[in-house]
Amino acid sequence: MDLFKKITNTNSPLGQYAVMAHGYFTFPKLEGELGNRMIFQGKEKIIWSINSYLGLANHPEIREIDTQATADWGMAYPMGSRMMSGETSIHERLERELAEFSQKEDAMLLNFGYQGIMSIIDAALDRRDIVVYDSECHACIIDGIRMHLGKRLAFQHNDMESLEAQLQKAEKFLDKEKGGILVITEGVYGMRGDQGKLKEIVELKKKYDFRLLVDDAHGFGTLGETGAGAGEAQGVQDEIDIYFSTFAKSMASIGAFISATKEVISYFRYNTRSQIFAKSLPMPIVIGNLKRLELLKTRPEFKAKLWENVELLQSGLRDAGFDLGETNSCVTPVYMHGSVEEALKLIADLRENHHIFCSVVVYPVIPKGMILLRLIPTAAHTKEDIEETIIAFKAVAKKLKAGVYKQEATVGM
Repeated sequence: MDLFKKITNTNSPLGQYAVMAHGYFTFPKLEGELGNRMIFQGKEKIIWSINSYLGLANHPEIREIDTQATADWGMAYPMGSRMMSGETSIHERLERELAEFSQKEDAMLLNFGYQGIMSIIDAALDRRDIVVYDSECHACIIDGIRMHLGKRLAFQHNDMESLEAQLQKAEKFLDKEKGGILVITEGVYGMRGDQGKLKEIVELKKKYDFRLLVDDAHGFGTLGETGAGAGEAQGVQDEIDIYFSTFAKSMASIGAFISATKEVISYFRYNTRSQIFAKSLPMPIVIGNLKRLELLKTRPEFKAKLWENVELLQSGLRDAGFDLGETNSCVTPVYMHGSVEEALKLIADLRENHHIFCSVVVYPVIPKGMILLRLIPTAAHTKEDIEETIIAFKAVAKKLKAGVYKQEATVGM
């Protein structure tokens, strides 16, 4: 079969809705200044789909430092991979500060979060090792695990009995003279909003010999006394062997990092193929991330405002009777019952008639008959944004329950 015929005749579950969804439900264009309110299809909406938790995406101090760094350095410097010709003292400084902030000995910059953690998993494991991972880990982790040529064992989400059963199985399979076990979980799960059970996982180290990798993309900057993440919040940061986070959430930037012992980071510097064979992060991004990290460390009012908004939004939705599942983070999932078609109509109603923009998740990502609306509160949101959103959610939930969306045509497309 011709390769192009095969791929053009094969569609993903999301792709089957592309004709009606593209530009509205998928690949929507949000325009204007990044913030709590932006423009969608010519009209202002309250935006709940941007992960700028601390409101740094359009902060004037950030805009100023990004602009000046670009003027000073341009986007080309440094050229080449860090191993060959792209190393600078500024890159090293950011790594030192990230290591200190995440309470580890050393850190290594990664060009992107998705690519970065895939590469870390690939570099950490060979075919003799066994990886044990939470079944609801992010796609970037799953893709990294798919590259692993050895055994892969998934445990049920946040289920410690399931994890222990898989660890027992891993120990039976393992040649302890030649391989080891890596457990992978997340600090905060981006859809459900629940934290990974890091404390309980660490407790299992007393019975089983494994190393722990934690993807804390949503916890870094939002959880813990200093903002160092889910491990700090749960009192087990020291027991996380490889700590990973991205700059794309709280830092509102590009790039990522891992932190660990000096010995482990030294290994990854010389064995992470996506960094060895890729251009170094541009200087303006590195300088901008230094400023963002400075604000994380010195401006606790940003995190305080974020959590004020989180508690106001989540308590308001719960008081109105909405099911938010087991979230114990900033991520705010709202679960409803309905078909995919009803979900599309409900979202269009929210956007067109209530001027609320949030993400929707439907089957096959979640079970049939369920609708998940995911809201990401930030420090930039206002009390008025939250009040308007709760009123809008009450209105669309009432219509969904009454069967209105089963009858009417989808608006706004």
